[in-house]
Amino acid sequence: MRQRVVRVAVAAVLVALVLLAIPLAVAVRSSLYADRRDSLERAALAAAVRVNPDYAAGDPAELPAPPAGSSLGLYSPGLDLRVGHGPSVGDDAVRRSLRGVIAHAETGRQLVVAVPVSRDENVIGVVRASSSAASIRSEVFLAWAALTALAAMALTVGVLVARRQARALARPLEELSRHCRAVARGDLSVRAEASTIAEIDQVARTHNDMLHSLTELLRHERDFTSNASHQLRTPLTGLQLTLEAGLAQPDDRMLRPFLREALEGTRRVHDTVEEVLRLAGSPRVGNQAAADRSVADLLAETDALWRGLFAEQGRRLMCECGDAPDDTRVSGRPLTEIIGVLLDNARVHGRGSVHVAVRDLGGALAFDVCDEGVLRIEPDRLFARGHTGDSSGGAGIGLAFARDLAASLGGRLSLTSSDPTTFTLLIPVRPA
Repeated sequence: MRQRVVRVAVAAVLVALVLLAIPLAVAVRSSLYADRRDSLERAALAAAVRVNPDYAAGDPAELPAPPAGSSLGLYSPGLDLRVGHGPSVGDDAVRRSLRGVIAHAETGRQLVVAVPVSRDENVIGVVRASSSAASIRSEVFLAWAALTALAAMALTVGVLVARRQARALARPLEELSRHCRAVARGDLSVRAEASTIAEIDQVARTHNDMLHSLTELLRHERDFTSNASHQLRTPLTGLQLTLEAGLAQPDDRMLRPFLREALEGTRRVHDTVEEVLRLAGSPRVGNQAAADRSVADLLAETDALWRGLFAEQGRRLMCECGDAPDDTRVSGRPLTEIIGVLLDNARVHGRGSVHVAVRDLGGALAFDVCDEGVLRIEPDRLFARGHTGDSSGGAGIGLAFARDLAASLGGRLSLTSSDPTTFTLLIPVRPA
C-alpha cells in the first residue's frame, strides 16, 4: 500500500508539473523575447531622435551607444549603411520601415528592430537595432533550467510528503492486519487501537465490535456444550444404572431381552453424545478418537443393529469386510455414527438392497455404502447443513454431521455415484 500511495502522489505531482511547467516555459520564452525587442526598440527610437536631419547632405550623423550585446546602424532611403554597424545593404526589416512603420524581424542569427527617421512627414532614413539571437536563446535556456530545477525540487518534496503520508496511512492498516492474523490463530483477546485517521478508526471499531460479538457467541456455544454434556450424561448414566439393576433381578426373565436392548440403546445414545461433544471441541472430551475396533467387529455390530430395521421394510442389508486386513484398527464410535447416518439415509431416501463393503487402499480404508436408488440432488447441496432432498421431514443435518466427523478423523466422505446411490468414506488407518 505504501508504494501505491507514493506512486499515486508522484503521478499527481508529475501531471501538475507538466500542466504548469509547459505553459510557464512558453510564457518565459515569450517574455524574454518581448523584453529584448522592447529594449532594441527603445534604443532605436532614442537613436532616431538624435539623427541629424541634414545627414543626407553630408553632415555627420551620430548614434548613441547601443545596449550591451546590441548594435545600431543608420540606413539611407537607398538602403545604404551610413553610420553604425549592420549589413552594408538594408535587409527586409529596413525596407518595411521605409514605409513609415516600426518593423520587427527575427533571422536565424539576429533579432532586428527597424525604426524610421522622419522629417516633414517624409522618411529620410532608418535606424536598425539588432541583437544576437544566441544570447537571447541562452537566457531562455537558463530560465528553463531554473524552472526545471524548481520542478525537480517540487517533485522531491512531493515524494517525501507522499512517503510520510503513506506511512501514516499504512501503519494502522498494518496493525489491523496483524490483529486479524492473531485472531485467525485463535487469539480473540486482541483489539485494534485508534489512529489519527477517522475512516480507519471506524474500521477498527467495527473490527473490535465483531470480535466482541464473536467472543460472546463462542462463549455461549462453549457454555451450551458444557451444559448439554452435563445435562445429557447425568440422566443417561442414571438410566443405564436402572436398566443394569433390572437385569440383575432374577425373577424378570421375560423382561431381560427388552431391558438388554434398552440398555444397549442408551449406550448408543451415550456414544452419540460423546461424539457430538468431541466434534464440538468440548474440553471435557478428547479431540482425537482412539483406534479401538477391528473392521470385522464394526461391521458385525452394524449388521446386528440395522438388519432388523431394513427387514421391516422388506429390504436386505449386506456387510462385507472385503480385503480389509485383520490387524487394522479403526475408531469405533465415530465410524459407527458415520455409517449409521449413511444407512439411515439409505433407509429413508433409498430403495432396494443396501450393501456396505470395505476396500483396502494401503494406508487407508474405503467404506462404500450403496443402495439401488437414484440420487437426483445436486452434489454441491447434498452435504449442506439444513438441506434435505425430499418431503420426508428430515432436518438436513445427518450428512453434514457425518462429513464433519470424517474430517475430524482425517478422512473424507463423498458421493461417488448417483445411479446407484453410493457414498464412500475414506479413513486413514495404521496396523494395530
